[in-house]
Amino acid sequence: MEEVMQHFRKDEQPYVEMAIGWIREVEDTYAPKLTGFLDPRQRFIVESIAAGTNLKFESYGAFSEAERMRVLIYPDYYVPEPSEYQITTFKVKYASKFLTLGHKDVLGSMMSLGIERSKFGDIRIGEDEVQFAVANELKDYMTANFTSIGKAKVTVEEVSNLEEMIVTFDKWIETMYIISSMRLDVVVAAVGNIARQKAATLIHGEKVKVNWVVRSQPAFELFEADMLSIRGFGRYKVLAVEGKTRKDKIRLLIGKLE
Repeated sequence: MEEVMQHFRKDEQPYVEMAIGWIREVEDTYAPKLTGFLDPRQRFIVESIAAGTNLKFESYGAFSEAERMRVLIYPDYYVPEPSEYQITTFKVKYASKFLTLGHKDVLGSMMSLGIERSKFGDIRIGEDEVQFAVANELKDYMTANFTSIGKAKVTVEEVSNLEEMIVTFDKWIETMYIISSMRLDVVVAAVGNIARQKAATLIHGEKVKVNWVVRSQPAFELFEADMLSIRGFGRYKVLAVEGKTRKDKIRLLIGKLE
């Protein structure tokens, strides 16, 4: 246990312990285990732990290039089918000629219904259409209760044809930064091209997330593969630490989501 824990942050330990529990459950029962919808960091933790066993794992989120996916952990004898991920995809029907719905609008309305974040996956916004993925057990509940987004009246209908699914492609612009440390305020200041004091203000104001979790400590240390979200500035990913300069500064390759 301690050997596994040292590879992750201290505040991630409760989740790591839960993931270890899932792995042990599959090893003990020799039966597959399906998780809820996990963000990329959560999947990384599960897959890192499972990789040290004889078990296999696959992720699926219904959408192409989905960010949030369910993970199926299973013994090596097992051959999973797509239906076993138990995901239903809905499209939202609304007066698109008169309304514009954004990701925050849809997410807020779903959360207001008391739905746990692990029960639904990506929300995709098209030109005049909204789609989202949920766990199968919420299918009837969403049909009956998801009737409004903000002040807009909506209905939901299951997407039965895969060709109707909204497809998006992330484009990352890579930039090399020379920084003094991997502190959160230092990196935020660099990518935002702002003063370090302003970066600290954003962090204290809970406007910065690392791996989908709000971080309010400027001294929080970043690692490779961390995802950074700064309200008003966009999303970034720590791609690689490319060594140090002669003056002992860090060469940091950052990707920005365009």
